[in-house]
Amino acid sequence: MTRHLFHSPYCNNITSHQSSKEAPLNEEQLRDQILKKYDVNHDGGLSKEELKAAFQSLGAFLPSWRANRALRHADTNRDGLVSGEELKVLIQYAKKHGYIHIPY
Repeated sequence: MTRHLFHSPYCNNITSHQSSKEAPLNEEQLRDQILKKYDVNHDGGLSKEELKAAFQSLGAFLPSWRANRALRHADTNRDGLVSGEELKVLIQYAKKHGYIHIPY
């Protein structure tokens, strides 16, 4: 069985979903799953438009605004992409605002 992320229509967030035999996703696995799902052009990072689409699919009230805030928060090198180590910052931002749930 594989672990995957899903969007819950009831809680509007990403959560790690696993069978009773599997452990929750760790941050590296979560990062890989986020890139797999939302990195449309496969450049290894999330652009403002990809972040907007991600927050829109997660039910954000103003996905463009949320994407801007996330990009400003996580894009520490200011290249317009959230990539590499910046993805950890993005995950923390999304957790803080209730878009990602990692059960531990």
